Amino acid sequence: MASADATTKKTNLSATKEELLTYYRDMLLIRRFEEKAGQLYGMGHIGGFCHLYIGQEAVVVGMEAVKQEGDQVITGYRDHGHMLACGMDPKGVMAELTGRVGGLSKGKGGSMHMFSSEKKFYGGHGIVGAQIPLGAGLAFANKYKNNGKVSLTYFGDGASNQGQVFEAMNMAQLWKLPVIFVIENNHYAMGTSVKRAHSETHLYRRGASFGIPGSEVDGMDILAVREAGRAAIEHARTGKGPFVLEIKTYRYRGHSMSDPAKYRTREEVDQVREHSDPIKKCEAYILDGGHATVEDLKAIDKELKQIIKEAADFSLESPEPQLSELYTDIYA
Repeated sequence: MASADATTKKTNLSATKEELLTYYRDMLLIRRFEEKAGQLYGMGHIGGFCHLYIGQEAVVVGMEAVKQEGDQVITGYRDHGHMLACGMDPKGVMAELTGRVGGLSKGKGGSMHMFSSEKKFYGGHGIVGAQIPLGAGLAFANKYKNNGKVSLTYFGDGASNQGQVFEAMNMAQLWKLPVIFVIENNHYAMGTSVKRAHSETHLYRRGASFGIPGSEVDGMDILAVREAGRAAIEHARTGKGPFVLEIKTYRYRGHSMSDPAKYRTREEVDQVREHSDPIKKCEAYILDGGHATVEDLKAIDKELKQIIKEAADFSLESPEPQLSELYTDIYA
């Protein structure tokens, strides 16, 4: 039986100038987008739930770096970063948050329920763990069609305790489905720490009883994530079946915008921001390698802030859906 105790070896933590600048830009785009989304929520322009991805940017950007055209992504409700990393238009994402017709789901999905068949992004799911069997289903379709594609199925440490996780893993291994179960371990499920809710805190071992191999990686290091993702995807794409990849990351904000996050100290958050921030780490790779100057990076930031400003303006100028839209896109 395959071991579930594989560890990610740091075999190739290097990147070209172009790669590093792309990763930096993509992560910073997500950061600036989420900061603006938080502002719009506070101003009352975004209703309902809103879960920000600030701090976790290296996870999805690192995985996106080793995806191939046609590979699918499915995730939970903390999904803005995944959409942007997949190449979805920031204007369309932001307009969906504000519930406008210019949104990627015509303003009817909101923060948690966006979708793009064009980008092979299959949601955005508000029910905890609901996307996991669906991600295995995408992988089943890939195997049935023999198309060589892989399903990247993201979920958090909290969702990893849901029963459907184990049902999906059992079937995935039984049928050798090309799916990566990507556990974004940000250490807190809503307000409960991993050590208080998990009898086994090494979540990459969750597939052990099914014979699914797994590994864990530092999710605050874009290059480490990329290499771990490369190994996991190669495993699945070459017919060896599913893989559990635990990416250890950290969210700076509360679980959602309504969460004051009193279950952890400000010192804890500041410590991570100061010493482990994924964007700062990428910035250090760039500057230490002589690939760009501080002024170059400031110019990138200025450009991204303008893109996000335009997205926010579009999201407020786009009209709200007509009442007739209540009856479209439904199976009734």
